[in-house]
Amino acid sequence: MPTESVARRASANSVGEGGDDVRVDHGFPVFERAPVGASLMRAYLHEDASDSAVSRGFDAVISRERTTTAELLGYLASFDARKLYLPAGYPSMYAYCVEKLHFPEDTAVRRIQAARLAREFPALFPALAEGRIHVTGLLMLAPYLTSQNVDEWIEVTTYKSRSGVQEILAARFPKPALLVDAVISPVRLPPPAPVRVMTTPAPQGPPRATAIPVAPSQFDLHVRIDQSTHDKLRRAQELLSHAVPSGHLAQVLDRALDALLAKLEKRKFAATDKPRRPRASARARHTPARVKRAVWTRDQGQCAFVSQDGHRCQARRFLEYDHVDPVARGGAATVDRMRLRCRGHNQFEAEKVFGTRFMHEKRRLHRLKRHRLEEELLPGLRGLGTGLAEARHAIERSGALQYSSLEESMRAALRFLGPKGARMVPMTA
Repeated sequence: MPTESVARRASANSVGEGGDDVRVDHGFPVFERAPVGASLMRAYLHEDASDSAVSRGFDAVISRERTTTAELLGYLASFDARKLYLPAGYPSMYAYCVEKLHFPEDTAVRRIQAARLAREFPALFPALAEGRIHVTGLLMLAPYLTSQNVDEWIEVTTYKSRSGVQEILAARFPKPALLVDAVISPVRLPPPAPVRVMTTPAPQGPPRATAIPVAPSQFDLHVRIDQSTHDKLRRAQELLSHAVPSGHLAQVLDRALDALLAKLEKRKFAATDKPRRPRASARARHTPARVKRAVWTRDQGQCAFVSQDGHRCQARRFLEYDHVDPVARGGAATVDRMRLRCRGHNQFEAEKVFGTRFMHEKRRLHRLKRHRLEEELLPGLRGLGTGLAEARHAIERSGALQYSSLEESMRAALRFLGPKGARMVPMTA
């Protein structure tokens, strides 16, 4: 382990006078200012240290790194569980890690998953601190861990490498051999798409789309689509054949997104070039279209929550209109008393007003109600001649579960189904 004398030697060669640029923490030199020049070589490459000193220091740093990793995950788990990222002005733990702590995206995901897993199974913390299991192995074991078997899994994977953990999992959970997996490559029409044969198993679950920068303002988009989307793409190319004779997918996608965005903006914040006269509504939670437009424009389509240190939440997803004065206490839907909040900060504001326990119970009952409503909707749509997959898709995409009554939910799902739904007989009260 580096000694006080090592720290003093490093200090003597560091920037500044006296030795004020370095201190010793648990035997390690800690620099108040980054060393430069020759001191940089001595500080990080230990040019003046003996072989035995480097070996001892290396072992000590590895041990400390493992302990620090366990401590980091512990703090991360507590910070996450208490949702302390919300008052700091971030919509999620992931956003806090990436935007505030500057973790790489994949590192943020891995550490959050590992922290939540270790919080659920605390025996993982000492195993990580002692180096008996690593974060990669922990995440590999995640689908198989229970409170009854966590100690056994730690024992059998102690000091195992990634490949060693893979071998143990393969022995306990063998998978059937998959010789070939034919996957249709991304379509470029015309001509018909070729078939590419893969000799490795397809990944579990649908892969996420990735947009890879390849040049200034240009990206390669990689996404797997199902047969229905493939057919819609062909149909769009056919309908746009006069405007886009080449059928170039980038141009078709651009036009499709223009049309989709116009529709979504109208539904989300009542965007329109020809606003109509406002109509009165008896619903307490009704927000007039003109108020939605004004609030969205004022808040620039972004969560308006600002932390005590002045950081504004950057979230543009899962935005909701929030009453400054709660509806339950007579709050009105006016421009100056409405604001945009991401879902996390909307719930955070509600918990500050009504209390965490009350809001948790309210959300639990809401989830139960949605579940019961979905259970009633599926048989109803199926009874009207809708396929199971199509019925589930309609329920998910139509917003049917946001309504309070079964009849309203059914009508929303039927509207989503379009002409087919219009021909069906809607449920009556």
